[in-house]
Amino acid sequence: MKKKNTRTRWVQKCDLGPDLPVPTQIVSNEEFAPPDQTEDQKRVEHKLNEIADEASKRLGVSRRDFLQSSGGMAAAFLAMNSVFGEFFKVDAAELFESAATDEKFPKKPFIFDIHTHHVETGKVINDPPLLNYRNAGAAWGNKDLVGKEHVWEDMYLENYIKEMFLDSDTSMAVITGLPAKEDKNNVLPPAEMIETRTKINGLADSQRIVAHGLFSPDLGRSDLESMKRQHEDLKVEAWKGYPGQPLADGSVGWWMDDEKVAYPAYEYSKKIGIRNICVHKGLPLPGWDLDHSSPKDVPKAAKDFPDMNFLIYHAGFQGGPPIMQILQGGLKTRTRIPWVSDLCEARKKDPKMTNVYMDLGTTFGMTAITAPELCAYMLGEMIEAFGEDHVLWGTDSIWWGSPQWQIEAFKRLQMPERFIKDFGFKPLTDEVKEKIFGLNSARVYGIDVKAKLKAIPDDYVTKLKKDYADAGGARSNRQYGWIRGS
Repeated sequence: MKKKNTRTRWVQKCDLGPDLPVPTQIVSNEEFAPPDQTEDQKRVEHKLNEIADEASKRLGVSRRDFLQSSGGMAAAFLAMNSVFGEFFKVDAAELFESAATDEKFPKKPFIFDIHTHHVETGKVINDPPLLNYRNAGAAWGNKDLVGKEHVWEDMYLENYIKEMFLDSDTSMAVITGLPAKEDKNNVLPPAEMIETRTKINGLADSQRIVAHGLFSPDLGRSDLESMKRQHEDLKVEAWKGYPGQPLADGSVGWWMDDEKVAYPAYEYSKKIGIRNICVHKGLPLPGWDLDHSSPKDVPKAAKDFPDMNFLIYHAGFQGGPPIMQILQGGLKTRTRIPWVSDLCEARKKDPKMTNVYMDLGTTFGMTAITAPELCAYMLGEMIEAFGEDHVLWGTDSIWWGSPQWQIEAFKRLQMPERFIKDFGFKPLTDEVKEKIFGLNSARVYGIDVKAKLKAIPDDYVTKLKKDYADAGGARSNRQYGWIRGS
């Protein structure tokens, strides 16, 4: 007698439907096996379908049209609140009137996204698997990416402009990159980042883009020579490095507090007047050294260079299996979130560590939609330890598509009352969110926000965005990626 095959096949979510604004189960980007839909996720999906059926009939529109509207997004947050708790600010009136959403969020904050990417035009990069990241963006709730076949043109400059500035409320952005041993494997070399800055700022006739340079101290003298060229020829405005990335022969990465390896780079940066050092910490890519990806080397470097700013990308969030274990246990007591909590503890121990900032890129996006309780907890912990003026808005777009879905989630996210009562976390007020959305980063980068807000309404990108909206650009609401089939 043959054994029954208990292995379930993978199927694309878009082949099964329904097309919902927010995924109701984890959808794989082909880098991991998709888990089964949880009972809570089934409840969210059921509730969302109920709301959509009732609201679309009442409005006299198709169910699909409703789910693609602002009312459909409100329905998703209402459904999530009904299952996970009241994490998102949303009212039933938003189902039927877009004006209700406008009334709830009348202010348009200055949004400065310090964590964005695109790929040099014409390049195809297989490592890291960047196109798969956009599938993950769909899985995490970016409705504009679901059901879409991703092609390399999506990753190039033209689409970057569209997704960052036409499809979202982003005011300014930092373009950053990922170093590589060979230029052909460099996602966006420094010269191309500067070209992006030149083209977009020239198009806008105002400053919309700040550009990073790249540094990899484990390469030794050649890296210092590269930094010098980038400064003198390209006029880069900050540095981006990846301590967990092994580039030098025999290297497993580099330590931020290595006086022989890393400190010469800081000294040079200090000498030429570039104060912002941005480092990827947490979320180690496959093949990277886990230890070097941790933020344990941040405190000493920050102490030894008090007049430099260290911007910790991803807030040091480790992600992976440890987080799933935490979610299973709940957040009923103070809980260590690797490695975010480690950085927070270091800041509490050293009140003078005021030159370290926490970037939310990817960390916010992946937790806000799938685990809002964890997302709120981490924000509460960061604000408590570092202060509301040291948390910076970043989305890691356009890897995950347009950042608008993350902007909407952050506008709506609320700090749970029990976190305020039991842990002493601060509420996520509009004033706190305005700081995180852009005012903090503007201060770090020396941007005059009042002058910028005055210039943006009249610049060409704003006019282009209006023409784009008037042309009736439509957004897809299909979910792309892989789930377990029957």
